[in-house]
Amino acid sequence: MFELVLRAPQALVEAVSDALCDELDALSVSVEDADADSDAEQALFGEPGMPPPGAGWNRSTLRALFEAIEPAESAATLLLAQDWTAGLQIQALQEVIEQDWVRITQGQFEPISVTPTFWIVPSWHEPPAAAARVIRLDPGMAFGTGTHPTTRMCLRWIAGCDPAKFSRVLDYGCGSGILAIATALHGAQAVDAVDIDEAAVSATRVNAKSNGAGLHAGLPDLAQGRYSLVLANILATPLKLLAPLLCGHLASGGVLVLAGILSRQATELQAAYAPWLPLSVADEEDGWVLLTGTAAQT
Repeated sequence: MFELVLRAPQALVEAVSDALCDELDALSVSVEDADADSDAEQALFGEPGMPPPGAGWNRSTLRALFEAIEPAESAATLLLAQDWTAGLQIQALQEVIEQDWVRITQGQFEPISVTPTFWIVPSWHEPPAAAARVIRLDPGMAFGTGTHPTTRMCLRWIAGCDPAKFSRVLDYGCGSGILAIATALHGAQAVDAVDIDEAAVSATRVNAKSNGAGLHAGLPDLAQGRYSLVLANILATPLKLLAPLLCGHLASGGVLVLAGILSRQATELQAAYAPWLPLSVADEEDGWVLLTGTAAQT
């Protein structure tokens, strides 16, 4: 395997990447900020709900992989010979040492402690001795693997709230299904998990089965009637739009748990849900907050 490393101004990145993949037999192309880890580093993605600061980096490093050195050399020669590639530079052409990428990737993920006795454990790890409850969940299947603060806060709340006391539970925007699975493993009897993404629904079903968690997963129309606990770990903007729907699913005295909210967004979420119930900050981690509220008894 050989890697051709190029440096390109923003205007050339897309065209050069397409040429490498479509016409020059590259196996893959990755794009990185050429100024990463320097004072000139440029962020492309802003905070959730905010527009991106820019369309692309001022200078990018392109890394194209080839099966052999000959097509890599040919690609470099052909690209530099084009009039439209002015400003493109060849940085390196080097052999890539074969490695066990699966093992290397797995080594980056360790068991995650939610509480001293409740852990998220990848399938290739043994659970810690202290783990009384374990969710087996591999990274990358869908959003929600316990590595993000919003998921960890939801899991901590679940572990401390005795889900067995809730007659019906709804996980809205379930992603990997981790919150629904956690409530089921902690004793909840009737758990529905819904998502607009069919891949997330499939992932939830697979994860629930592998963890022995009894729940129903489906698209949003699966959610019917009222629930004594409603969980939604999404983002602030969709949570505001979903306020009437989520509160409409709350039973009398039901509990609502919202996550995916930055600390600075807490006030606007509280205002959005004020017509139905008061929300308060139940947890905070790394600039994210967990909001909870209880519907009035009727």
